[in-house]
Amino acid sequence: MRSTVDDVEVLDVPATGIQLGSEEVEALTRVIASGFLAQGLEVAAFEEEFAAHVAGRACVAVNSGTSALLLGLLALGIGPGDEVIVPSFSFAATANAVVLAGARPVFADIEPERFCLDGSSVLDAITERTAAVMPVHLYGHPAAMGQLGEIAASHGLAVVEDAAQAHLAALHGRPAGTFGAVAAFSFYPTKNMTTGEGGLVVCADEATARRVKLLRNQGMEQRYTNEIVGYNMRMSELHAAVGRVQLRRLPGWTEQRRRNAARLTAGLTGLAQAGLLGLPSVAPGAEPAWHQYTVRSGQRDKLVGRLADLGVRTGVYYPTPIHRLPAYQESLHLPHTDAAASEVLSLPVHPALTAPQLEHVVLAVTEAVRERRVR
Repeated sequence: MRSTVDDVEVLDVPATGIQLGSEEVEALTRVIASGFLAQGLEVAAFEEEFAAHVAGRACVAVNSGTSALLLGLLALGIGPGDEVIVPSFSFAATANAVVLAGARPVFADIEPERFCLDGSSVLDAITERTAAVMPVHLYGHPAAMGQLGEIAASHGLAVVEDAAQAHLAALHGRPAGTFGAVAAFSFYPTKNMTTGEGGLVVCADEATARRVKLLRNQGMEQRYTNEIVGYNMRMSELHAAVGRVQLRRLPGWTEQRRRNAARLTAGLTGLAQAGLLGLPSVAPGAEPAWHQYTVRSGQRDKLVGRLADLGVRTGVYYPTPIHRLPAYQESLHLPHTDAAASEVLSLPVHPALTAPQLEHVVLAVTEAVRERRVR
């Protein structure tokens, strides 16, 4: 769509770009024709194929990213009486999984540059009840896993990675999802790849993987031989078949996201140098997956409205820190978290963007930021 607003040409630029096509349709048709829809060969193949992207670690596919976090925690024996340190600047599922496991989330602050869990804040939050630390690779940027891993090791804590947004992200050549005892990925429709709905647990050892498998399937590995009390959190054959197609495309999509992010940075650097806009910061050795390209503005809400006028759809992830949500309502001093929640804005960076759309995002942001009303 093309129009003009204040003499600026308007293109319709969606915030996300879900890419589903004939290959996914063929995969679904194949499964339907087989007559076998519950967990089977497609799920097993998807798990094996995903494992190739996480250094061969054992993978267990489940029905959502939240389930992946929950079952990972439970498989490690985390439950009532335990505390898990989490960032408050994340989606609520990060903390919800801890509560659902019977443990208590303890909220820590983030690094202002990359929005991931801050090591010094983690140290301040450790108590005698702390059992684990759960870094979130927010927006697809790896958390500071070297520092956080050292803290966890020195205090005898498990590391549970929330890698829901970090498909194919890496830190010093090591894939996200391979630093902790367990890691959780999400395949919700707006993630870097999708299965429709779904998640996956990456496990550091086979014993943990077997525990997750039991928990996802009513506590049984063999039919009617229930070893423990478990859940029904399986991934279906239909979802796995879609995931296998998407996974083949993921490396190309990831490279396109990285190219798009580089173009946005190049086009918006002048605004950053003028102090008008904060751009994403990449840590040394980090290879983000660019789930989101997140900028900062002290006039965020005005900028959102002006960009919408110019056809650029954006997202705010997340406007309310978890500890301030009605479900939690904790009185905490997390200054970097509160500042980020009031300033962040995610611009389109997805691989479905056309070159003209990408250039329009740069033009529209430049126009909007330089207007006096959003400075």
